[in-house]
Amino acid sequence: MNTIDIETITRINDVEAAVEHLYSLIPPTKRISTALEYAREAHKNQCRKSGEPYIVHPVLVASIVAAITGDEAMVVAALLHDVVEDTHITSEDVERDYGEDVANLVEGLTKIDTIRDAQLIPSNSDEKLVVSALSFRKMLIASIEDVRVLVVKLCDRLHNMLTLGALSPAKQHRIAEETLVVYAPIANRLGISFLKNQLEDLSFQYLFKEEKEAIDLYLEENYRSINSRLSIFCEKLTKMMLENGFNEEDFQILSRVKHDYSIYLKMQRKGISIDEILDLLAVRILVKKPIDCYRVFGLVHLNFQPLSSRFKDYISIPKENGYQTLHTTVFHDSAIFEVQIRTYEMHKTAELGVAAHWKYKNGGNNPISLEWLHNLQYQNESVEAFYELIKNDLFSDDISVFSPKGKSFTLPRGAVALDFAYAVHTEVGDTAEGCYINKEKASLLTELHNGDIVKITTAPKKILRCSWLDAVKTSRAKASMRANCNQRIRMIDAQSGINIITTILGISRERAEALFEQTHLDDQRHRIPRELDLLKETVNRFSGEMRGTSRISFWSRSRVKPKLYEFPSLEVYASRSVGDVVFDYCCHPKTGDEIVAFLQDGKAHVHHKMCKHAASMMEKHEPMVFVRWKQQHYFRYHLIISMQSAQGSLADLLTYMAKMGADINSIELGKERTEHTQYCEMEFQTLEADINRLRSKLEKKGKIIQFFRTDDAYRSQG
Repeated sequence: MNTIDIETITRINDVEAAVEHLYSLIPPTKRISTALEYAREAHKNQCRKSGEPYIVHPVLVASIVAAITGDEAMVVAALLHDVVEDTHITSEDVERDYGEDVANLVEGLTKIDTIRDAQLIPSNSDEKLVVSALSFRKMLIASIEDVRVLVVKLCDRLHNMLTLGALSPAKQHRIAEETLVVYAPIANRLGISFLKNQLEDLSFQYLFKEEKEAIDLYLEENYRSINSRLSIFCEKLTKMMLENGFNEEDFQILSRVKHDYSIYLKMQRKGISIDEILDLLAVRILVKKPIDCYRVFGLVHLNFQPLSSRFKDYISIPKENGYQTLHTTVFHDSAIFEVQIRTYEMHKTAELGVAAHWKYKNGGNNPISLEWLHNLQYQNESVEAFYELIKNDLFSDDISVFSPKGKSFTLPRGAVALDFAYAVHTEVGDTAEGCYINKEKASLLTELHNGDIVKITTAPKKILRCSWLDAVKTSRAKASMRANCNQRIRMIDAQSGINIITTILGISRERAEALFEQTHLDDQRHRIPRELDLLKETVNRFSGEMRGTSRISFWSRSRVKPKLYEFPSLEVYASRSVGDVVFDYCCHPKTGDEIVAFLQDGKAHVHHKMCKHAASMMEKHEPMVFVRWKQQHYFRYHLIISMQSAQGSLADLLTYMAKMGADINSIELGKERTEHTQYCEMEFQTLEADINRLRSKLEKKGKIIQFFRTDDAYRSQG
C-alpha cells in the first residue's frame, strides 16, 4: 500500500513535478505513458482557474488513484477522465486505443457529470443545495455499475477540494456542500476512510470556518499536552506488549487526534465543547493475526481502566463495508484514549475499503457490483452490530481523598475528580470547571487515588456535561448530571413545542403563549414534541378557543387540516404539505437520536436536538413540525436446531444470526447430544416477520427440529 502524501500533492503545480510524482507511485507502462501524452495533447493550452496547466489535474488525480489502488486501468481512466467531455476526442477513440475496460471507466465518469447536471440545482437557485444533492447521490449509486468509477471520481473530487482556494467564496461553499453530502458518504459506504476523512475535513473548512478555527486553536494551544499524553500512553502500551510475549516486529502502534469534522460532529450531536469530548485522543495497535487482537484487548483492559459500555467488536461482526476492528476506551493519567486494535490486513481494508483487495481478487479488470450499496440510506446509518460490555462495578474497595482543609471523603475506587466535586455538594459538581490534585492542575476526569488532596474550581453558572455520564463513578454524580441534561432537553422540547403549535395554527408566538396560559396547558408544552395525541388535542383545544375571536374567519379559510406524513424511517405531523425529509449535514442525527424538524420549502429538515444550528433556528422561531422515528416491531421466535457436533459450530451459528439482525434472548446447548450432532434451543427476536424466509436462511446452518413464532396466538409452526 503506497502512502498518499497530501502535502506533496498540494504543493505540485507544474507538469514535470506531477508526472514525476505519478511515476514514483506506479511504473510507467506503455498504456500509462501513451495515455499521459494523449491527455497532454488533448488539454494543450488549457488552464485551470489558478493559472496552472490543466493537465496537472488529471495527472495528480491519477497519482491519488495509483497510491490507493495500483490499478493500471483506473490510472489510465484518471488521466483521460476529462478528455471526452472537454475535447473533440470520443469514447470510441478511447476504446480503440486503450481497450473496452478503460473506455467503460471513462464513460462512467462522464455519466456522473451528466447525472450531476440533471439532478443538482443550478448555481443561481435559492433552494438549499442539500436537497438536490441527496437526489444526486441516490441517482449516482443506482446508476453506476462499476465501483471503480466511483473510486476514481472520489480521487478527482479530492484533488478539486485541495485546489478549491482559487475559486470564489460562493463556489467554494457550493462545492464543499456537495462534497460533504454526496461524495464523503459514498467514500464511507465504500469503506475508504482515508478519502472520507480528507473530503470531510476539506469541506468543513469552507462550510464552518469559525468552528474550524476554534478547533484548530484548541489543538494548537494544547499541542504539547496532547502529544505528551499520546507519547507516554504509546510507550506504556509498547512496554506492556513486550512484557507479554510480543516482539517488536509483531506489532505497530499509531497515535492520532480525531479529525476535525468528527470532532465537530460530536460537539454538535451532544451539545458539548471540545474539551468535553471523551475520545479526542486515539491510538491504533496493529498486529499480525486476528487472535492477537483479542490478546491485546485483554492486556489493555488488565492494565488500564476501561470505560463501561464503550467496547465494540467489529471483528466477529464486521460492518457492511468490510470494516473490522476492536474498539475500546480507557482512562490513563487524567486522559481518556480510544484504542483500536486490528491486524495489518484489517488496517489496509479500513483505510482503503473496496480498493484494498480487488486487483488481487478480480484481476483489476472486472466490474465490481454495487448491488449491496443500492438500498442503503445515508441518513440512517446501518445498525452497529457489536458486543457490549455489561456495566459492572470493576472495583469494590473504596479510597479516601481530602479537601484542602483536610475533610475526608470516601469514594469508590476508579472515581474521578468530578465525583469528588459532587461529593462535596451538588452545586459544586454542577458548576465545576477545573481542579487541582495535590496542588497540580488536572482534568476533572482524572482518576483519584488514596490520600489525594483535591481542590475544585467553579464557574458562575451550571456547566452541562451530558457526554460524561459514563465517565463518573458515583450514583450521586450520575443522578445530578442526568437531571441537568434532562432539564436541558425539557427546555428544548418546550421551545420546539410552541414553535410546532404556531406553525400548525399559523399564529404568532405571543398568541400561542396566551393560549397556553388561557387553557392552563403551559406545563404541558414540553410534551408536545414527543406525544402526537397531546399535540392533536392541544390544536383542537386552541382552535376552539380561537372561535369567536375576530381572527377565526380568516383562520378557518386558510386552515389546512394537519395530517401524518409517513417516510421510510420517520413520521411527520404538519398542517402544510411535506414532500420529503432531509437530514442536514451539520449534525447527522442517527436512528434513535433525539431529533427536531424545521419546515423549509415543503421539506422537513431534521436536526439533532443538541445541534447548535437547530437551537439558533428555534430562537428565530423558524417553522417547525412534529417528527418521530417509526417504532420498529420485533417478532419473537422459538427455535430448536440440530448442528454438527464440532468445535466452533455454535459460534458460527451465532455470528450468522447476528448478521441476520437477530437478537438472542435465551439459549441452551446440548440437551441431547450424539457423537456427530448437538441440539441448540433458543428464543430470539428480529424485525423479520416472514417465518418461511427465516427458516430458509437458518436451514443453511443445520436441521430445524422445531420453529415457531412465540408471539403468534396460533403458534403457526414453520
